[in-house]
Amino acid sequence: MGRTPTVLPSGDFDAETDAKALKEAFKGFGTDEDTVIDIIARRTNEQRRQIAVAFKTMFGKDLMKELKSELRGNFEDVIVALMTDPIEFQAKELHHAISGLGTDEPTIVEILGIHNNEEVVNIANAYEGLYQTSLEADIKGDSSGHLKRLLVSLANGHRDESDEVDEESARADAQALLQAGELLFGGTEESVFNMVLCQRNRPQLRRIFHEYENITGHSIEKAIENEFSGNIKDSLLQLVQCVRDPIEFLTTRIHDSMAGIGTDDRTLIRIIVGRSELDLGEIKEVFEGKYGKTLAERIDQDTSGDYKKTLITIVG
Repeated sequence: MGRTPTVLPSGDFDAETDAKALKEAFKGFGTDEDTVIDIIARRTNEQRRQIAVAFKTMFGKDLMKELKSELRGNFEDVIVALMTDPIEFQAKELHHAISGLGTDEPTIVEILGIHNNEEVVNIANAYEGLYQTSLEADIKGDSSGHLKRLLVSLANGHRDESDEVDEESARADAQALLQAGELLFGGTEESVFNMVLCQRNRPQLRRIFHEYENITGHSIEKAIENEFSGNIKDSLLQLVQCVRDPIEFLTTRIHDSMAGIGTDDRTLIRIIVGRSELDLGEIKEVFEGKYGKTLAERIDQDTSGDYKKTLITIVG
């Protein structure tokens, strides 16, 4: 499946012109927010970085600091997210998920689940650079038991990344999962679930889920529902969904961030900004098909002001 970004490089891009326009936008009382949105939400991360360099060269000021001092609330958060290096942004999000009140496992599984090995390793390196402690050490310090082992495995970025599917070993793995879970008397052998879900390549895992259903007559999700409880159950279900269909998974995450009372703005910003140069086009399509409303319409209902304008500009 091709990837459709919603934010593309601006054609007639000139970093100095943009830097000047931003400087103008900060002048006088208040900020010209529309100019900020129009420039920052319509450039790629690479172009935004060039604007920041031009800004510093021309005015001797740090553009990120200027933005932070001029903007407020969710609007500030989404603009800062757009200005941050993508890998560093994910590292900061992980740190927040680990060090906040209580661990935000869904965010940890999301970030470690949707990125490939190289990205996970880069995120972990950025994490260590920012916080002088390893991602693994922080996860170990913040979680326990089976959940800890699952998250640590994901944080290591050791998944097989070939596209090869081996039906025989898929059957063997499905059988091993069955023996470790539903057929095991008095408990579950979690390490088998951990090993299979964190090490096999994604097409192979989809094959394993298929074989599991062939053998048992029900989905792997059903088995996890029956065999696990609490956070480890939720995290395994999330990981399975992420492997089955990353786009569908992210679409659900966006939808859920706006469902119910209040908005989980952090998740909304992270996915909209994080996927804007990758596959937000696909996410939009799936969203509309699944929820009967465009993503822009949903954001329009759920957010307000310049924050809303920025998100809708990114979504396109």
